[in-house]
Amino acid sequence: MNPKGFKYTYDIDKIKNYMKLTAEEKLRWLEEVRQFNLLVMDDKAKEIREKFRKAEI
Repeated sequence: MNPKGFKYTYDIDKIKNYMKLTAEEKLRWLEEVRQFNLLVMDDKAKEIREKFRKAEI
């Protein structure tokens, strides 16, 4: 098991509700989250996020 990176879980009801969304709704939500992150995250936070994504920390 790789001790780096992270994992998370979701409630089954949230997963079922997400599955009901259309592809367009899912993409719209994803774009909104991306835009929000660009606005609120400073460079250090973005650097840490990328290290998590790459399982470097």
